[in-house]
Amino acid sequence: MINRREQAWQIVCEFVQSDNLRKHMLAVEASMRHYARVHGEDEESWGIPGLLHDFDWEIHPSLEQHPIMGAPILRDRAVADDVIQCILSHGTHTGVPRVSLRDRALFACDELTGLITAVTLVRPSKSIHDVKVISVRKKWKDRAFASGVNRPDIELGAQELGVDLWMHVQNVINAMRSVAPELALDGAD
Repeated sequence: MINRREQAWQIVCEFVQSDNLRKHMLAVEASMRHYARVHGEDEESWGIPGLLHDFDWEIHPSLEQHPIMGAPILRDRAVADDVIQCILSHGTHTGVPRVSLRDRALFACDELTGLITAVTLVRPSKSIHDVKVISVRKKWKDRAFASGVNRPDIELGAQELGVDLWMHVQNVINAMRSVAPELALDGAD
């Protein structure tokens, strides 16, 4: 059974070639670990679905395929059924219900990490340490900015997680700051 981060990372490295997609998955993992700490849960068991959630996007790059067609691959690699359930529930398009707090956290963090990354990259410093909630709020209103980010899903995710939207934004910023060098969001060249 896959129950260690190193094993999950091997799967990511096997299937994900895009550096940006890997960074996204690391950002979601950090956010999931943050929420595990907040809720007194095991960081490893929450971090693994965050790390693996988009492992199949490059081989199944459509909502009709992702992550449904990735589930058998994960089963073949001994990923636990509850982790697969969590991954399957991270998008509304799958029809898989979000039944656990961990499921709801993954859904809540996924899109938001992309928006926060975009906000960071337009800052002169390109450092997440300079990003504040007010910066995200300003860009939130500009629907042309990061137009691929599903803002209604972010709102629904925060609601399902039971946290104020802007507190959720702050939580995810904090989580991403903890891994800023790995995300190349620390302002270093």
